[in-house]
Amino acid sequence: MKEIYKNKIDALKLQKKQEQMKVDSAKTEEELRSIVDSVKNIDAQIATITEIADADDAEERAKKTPDNDAYFQAQPPVQGTEMRNVGSFKAEQRSEEGESLEYRKAFRDYVMKGTPIPVEFRQTTSTEDTGAAIPMTIMNDVINTVRKRYGNLYAKVRKLSVQGGVEYPIGALKASFKWISESTVSPRQKMDKLGKIMFGYHTAEIRVSQTFLANLLTLSSFETRIAEAIAIAYLEAMDYGIVNGSGDGCMTGILNDPRVTNTITMTAADIADWKKWRSKFFAKLPLGYRSGEFIFAAGTVDAYLETMSDSNGNPIFRQATGLEVNDGDSRNPNGRFFGRNISLVEDDIIPAFDDASQNDVIGIFWQPNEYAINENFGFTMIRYFDRETNEWVDKALVVVDGKVLNPTGIYKIVKG
Repeated sequence: MKEIYKNKIDALKLQKKQEQMKVDSAKTEEELRSIVDSVKNIDAQIATITEIADADDAEERAKKTPDNDAYFQAQPPVQGTEMRNVGSFKAEQRSEEGESLEYRKAFRDYVMKGTPIPVEFRQTTSTEDTGAAIPMTIMNDVINTVRKRYGNLYAKVRKLSVQGGVEYPIGALKASFKWISESTVSPRQKMDKLGKIMFGYHTAEIRVSQTFLANLLTLSSFETRIAEAIAIAYLEAMDYGIVNGSGDGCMTGILNDPRVTNTITMTAADIADWKKWRSKFFAKLPLGYRSGEFIFAAGTVDAYLETMSDSNGNPIFRQATGLEVNDGDSRNPNGRFFGRNISLVEDDIIPAFDDASQNDVIGIFWQPNEYAINENFGFTMIRYFDRETNEWVDKALVVVDGKVLNPTGIYKIVKG
């Protein structure tokens, strides 16, 4: 391992020397600034690798054990499950500032090299835990970044962390407000009319290939790339599940919830006529649910909403509906329609009007805070040996469920 670190540092030093030689030939200020930035980046990589190498060297001297790589490869997979019982990180190791550097290095070595998690980071309360918890500091930072491009629907729904397998009155999951005087208290309010809901323990997996991880040497690059890969896959799956989840071993989506019965049928002529939107759709909405949002495929917006015109062919979509769509912005491809937000989604979530069959749902009007995703245990990384392909497989596991809380203000817009 020392040789690997040394070779990497030597290569970076050579790269730095080559960059410095370009200074004399730089003709513009931009070129010179680019060279300086490149040299700074190389210096930062060298410092990070040196830090990791020093830490690994100190750890090896302290342990005085055989090489971890050789040790791990020599261990046979656990019979049956073929998963290695390495425990999970202790909660006590996490501080307010996030996990310790040792914690994060141990997780990196577990994923990339299969190095068993050190004893001090394992749960002492159980010997049956398998896997290693992904540092939540990393996941939170990356999710906050990538959800600007992914997780368009996930970012809007309610997030819960309640025990699964227990029925909750829906009213208990919703906040309420009541004025009180100095001499009175707020009575316990009856919210049973909305019914009850129970979240399940549905487990999902996200596989990460070793090929993807092989070239990530520094700690910072490993943390960023692996968390980004997992977060993107997770957020895309959440968006799909919110709308289309079957409820069979996974979250229940809006379109598969039998309680969502409100339906508005729109023909091709209707959907392109702002007056029909008023008479057939908004006239049906209760006042308490008129502040909801739309979900449309981009093709429906392009072909019908943005082509509304008068009898002379003059566009009227903006004057009549206030339609504004920033679909050219890949980081936030949304807009507004009749003063309500639009979330644009890909056709695999909701089909465009022209691609849909009769009676297919081509749009949804919903109250995002009336859909809840329940996440219990965070992400855990599992490593196991696949005897079919004779290779180690790394996958991230998360326990999650999602359900509609109150279907009253949710409407399915159907192609007529």
